[in-house]
Amino acid sequence: MDVTTMTIHELRDKIRNKEISSYELVESFFNKIEKTDEKLGSFISLNKEKALKKAKIIDKKLENGEELGDLAGIPIAIKDNIVVEGLKNTCGSELLENFVSPYDATVIKRLKAEGAIIIGKTNMDEFAMGSSTETSAYKITKNPWDLDRVPGGSSGGSAAAVSANQIPFALGSSTGGSIRQPASFCGVVGFKPTYGLVSRYGLVAFASSLDQIGPITKDVEDCAIALNSLVGYDKMDSTSIDREKIDYKKALINDIKGLKVALPKEYFDERIDKKIKEKVYDAVKVLEELGAEVSEVSLPHTEYALPAYYILAPSEASSNLARFDGIRYGKRAENYESTEDIFINTRSEGFGEEVKRRIMVGTYALSSGYYDAYYDKAQRVRTLIKRDFDKVFEEYDVILSPTTPTPPFKIGEKVDDPVSMYLSDLLTVSVNLAGICAMSMPCGYVNDLPVGLQIIGNAFEEEKVLRVGYTYEKNDKIKEKTPEIGGEVNGL
Repeated sequence: MDVTTMTIHELRDKIRNKEISSYELVESFFNKIEKTDEKLGSFISLNKEKALKKAKIIDKKLENGEELGDLAGIPIAIKDNIVVEGLKNTCGSELLENFVSPYDATVIKRLKAEGAIIIGKTNMDEFAMGSSTETSAYKITKNPWDLDRVPGGSSGGSAAAVSANQIPFALGSSTGGSIRQPASFCGVVGFKPTYGLVSRYGLVAFASSLDQIGPITKDVEDCAIALNSLVGYDKMDSTSIDREKIDYKKALINDIKGLKVALPKEYFDERIDKKIKEKVYDAVKVLEELGAEVSEVSLPHTEYALPAYYILAPSEASSNLARFDGIRYGKRAENYESTEDIFINTRSEGFGEEVKRRIMVGTYALSSGYYDAYYDKAQRVRTLIKRDFDKVFEEYDVILSPTTPTPPFKIGEKVDDPVSMYLSDLLTVSVNLAGICAMSMPCGYVNDLPVGLQIIGNAFEEEKVLRVGYTYEKNDKIKEKTPEIGGEVNGL
């Protein structure tokens, strides 16, 4: 029995039925990581000793007949920009190589309360700036489907770990598509919740008006289970929304008869790989056969989303990253003669090229004389993009599109061409700009590489997205495949 290939809900049932212990389960996943991570590079750090101790506690609770949550005893991994008390939090940067967090992020507190077991922190693009996990200061994560290709970014370590069966569930963060894009590249499910639905407290900020934490899982049911543990009001986050608690598992209904589905023509233009469009259209046909009503629509300001994003996100980053100055925490330059030297030398030595590039772009856009021409105009465009979505959602339940314009690209192919790299986010940034929700899930393969279907929902309509995704998953005609690394058995 290879437990590492199982989903959260399968593992939950086996733990509850005492077919496996949490300790054995955690041990098995660590064995899988030890066998595969030298090739894959998903993890920056592991938490073996504490994880095994926690597993023993869960097993004891089970013996005592205590009621356990869906995540009790389940191993999980955390993107290395979400703080966990007592663990290193590097953000993939040399600047924070020895920073150990003194507190838990709110989502970590909630996961721990559910009994989830944190087994490590995953690799990421430095400060979440990148679409390939190549800007990490520590290693390049590989795609489990082809080790010569990228896993996407910036949550590439989390997506690769789930895809390769190193872990059943990992947390990622999304600023412009950093959960959905790597989920698409790695053939797993990635969910970006509505802005404000999941607390950002304890997430190291990139662009505060765009950032959102979300789950990466093996299937849609696991995604619903994960959301149940993550969602909720938090007084520590000023953008957190106080809403009535929802059980997202109730959205897992295998029925979409009468649901109205929109296909935005701007998301299917000539910039999108022809074979990817074919796979997405095949998925749309499945949903039509199941009773969905599908129509083409227009989101006319889509063409301005990417340029607006790459003004707004770097502008917020230039402000947020000012705190990394060598004084308060993190690495400090060794050679300096003044306080100003500490700032300059620390940031020059500690930040990578992509982070420096975005700080410079953002600082320029916010500078006197350019604020109105760039930042203010980008904010106005953001409003127009949000209105486009509002208009479509007046008539339609969800919007469908490809998640990425291309299949996973080769390592090194785009890292020296920033504009080409930025185009990887072409189909995902609008959702973050509008603050709405979206999920990527597998819908086929091109040359044995996964293709992602993006399901976009209106603000706080996660249930509709999950329902459509669950129905498609239960009725899709995709022949199941397994990545080479994920296929290596490591059973009990």
